[in-house]
Amino acid sequence: MTGEEVKNLITKRLPGAEVEVTDTTGTGDHFKAVVIWKGFAGLGLVQQHKKVFESVGEYITREIHALQIKTLTPDQISV
Repeated sequence: MTGEEVKNLITKRLPGAEVEVTDTTGTGDHFKAVVIWKGFAGLGLVQQHKKVFESVGEYITREIHALQIKTLTPDQISV
């Protein structure tokens, strides 16, 4: 799987999200995702991460063996 494919899965489930995905090992199965989405507002960290995991859920343990997640709302972005 590619980082772009992971990004597409996340943005499909979280419309309007800004997503950056990095393949951390170069093997196509360990990724880091930074997700900025207004829908995270009012949610705790666990709920935010759950939203991201739901977008890639069917691929976890098959094509994606590890996914490190950082979630932010647009208001949390420093200028």
